[in-house]
Amino acid sequence: MPKRILIGTVVSDKTDKTVVVKVERKVKHPLYGKIIRRSKKYHAHDEANAYKTGETVRIEETAPISKLKTWKVIDRVTAGKGAALEADV
Repeated sequence: MPKRILIGTVVSDKTDKTVVVKVERKVKHPLYGKIIRRSKKYHAHDEANAYKTGETVRIEETAPISKLKTWKVIDRVTAGKGAALEADV
Protein backbone atom coordinates (compact mmCIF):
# COMPACT_ATOMS: atom_id res chain seq x y z
CA MET A 1 0.00 0.00 0.00
CA PRO A 2 1.44 3.43 -0.91
CA LYS A 3 2.37 5.91 1.79
CA ARG A 4 0.04 8.86 2.23
CA ILE A 5 1.44 12.30 1.43
CA LEU A 6 -0.20 15.46 2.80
CA ILE A 7 0.52 19.18 2.39
CA GLY A 8 0.15 21.53 5.35
CA THR A 9 1.51 24.52 7.25
CA VAL A 10 4.03 24.30 10.08
CA VAL A 11 2.37 25.75 13.20
CA SER A 12 5.06 24.87 15.77
CA ASP A 13 8.78 24.07 15.64
CA LYS A 14 9.56 24.33 19.35
CA THR A 15 10.39 20.68 20.02
CA ASP A 16 13.71 19.13 18.97
CA LYS A 17 13.59 17.30 15.61
CA THR A 18 9.79 17.67 15.45
CA VAL A 19 7.39 20.07 13.75
CA VAL A 20 3.62 20.26 14.10
CA VAL A 21 1.92 20.50 10.72
CA LYS A 22 -1.69 21.67 10.31
CA VAL A 23 -3.46 20.10 7.32
CA GLU A 24 -6.73 21.64 6.17
CA ARG A 25 -9.33 19.99 3.97
CA LYS A 26 -12.66 21.17 2.64
CA VAL A 27 -15.73 18.98 3.04
CA LYS A 28 -19.38 19.40 2.17
CA HIS A 29 -21.78 19.49 5.13
CA PRO A 30 -23.95 16.37 4.94
CA LEU A 31 -27.28 18.16 5.52
CA TYR A 32 -26.82 21.80 4.50
CA GLY A 33 -24.39 21.34 1.62
CA LYS A 34 -22.15 24.22 2.65
CA ILE A 35 -18.40 23.74 2.13
CA ILE A 36 -16.63 23.85 5.51
CA ARG A 37 -12.96 23.63 6.47
CA ARG A 38 -11.72 20.82 8.70
CA SER A 39 -8.19 20.75 10.04
CA LYS A 40 -5.97 18.26 11.82
CA LYS A 41 -2.49 18.57 13.32
CA TYR A 42 0.24 16.02 12.71
CA HIS A 43 3.58 15.71 14.51
CA ALA A 44 6.25 15.17 11.86
CA HIS A 45 9.94 14.25 12.13
CA ASP A 46 12.39 17.00 11.08
CA GLU A 47 15.90 15.57 11.51
CA ALA A 48 17.84 18.80 10.83
CA ASN A 49 15.42 21.27 12.47
CA ALA A 50 15.29 22.94 9.05
CA TYR A 51 11.62 23.94 8.90
CA LYS A 52 10.18 27.00 10.65
CA THR A 53 6.70 28.21 11.59
CA GLY A 54 4.63 29.46 8.65
CA GLU A 55 6.25 27.33 5.96
CA THR A 56 4.17 25.02 3.79
CA VAL A 57 5.62 21.51 3.76
CA ARG A 58 4.89 18.06 2.37
CA ILE A 59 4.74 15.21 4.92
CA GLU A 60 4.83 11.45 4.37
CA GLU A 61 3.46 8.63 6.50
CA THR A 62 6.14 6.40 8.12
CA ALA A 63 6.47 3.66 10.67
CA PRO A 64 6.02 5.02 14.23
CA ILE A 65 9.02 7.08 15.36
CA SER A 66 7.65 7.92 18.82
CA LYS A 67 4.32 8.04 20.64
CA LEU A 68 2.94 10.90 18.53
CA LYS A 69 5.20 10.91 15.45
CA THR A 70 4.23 8.72 12.52
CA TRP A 71 5.00 11.27 9.80
CA LYS A 72 8.22 12.79 8.41
CA VAL A 73 8.77 15.99 6.46
CA ILE A 74 9.78 15.34 2.85
CA ASP A 75 10.34 18.85 1.50
CA ARG A 76 9.35 22.51 1.59
CA VAL A 77 6.57 23.62 -0.77
CA THR A 78 6.73 27.37 0.00
CA ALA A 79 8.60 29.45 2.55
CA GLY A 80 6.84 31.30 5.37
CA LYS A 81 6.73 35.04 5.91
CA GLY A 82 9.71 35.03 8.31
CA ALA A 83 11.93 33.11 5.90
CA ALA A 84 11.08 35.47 3.02
CA LEU A 85 12.03 38.52 5.07
CA GLU A 86 15.38 37.01 6.04
CA ALA A 87 16.19 36.27 2.41
CA ASP A 88 15.60 39.91 1.38
CA VAL A 89 17.94 41.37 4.02
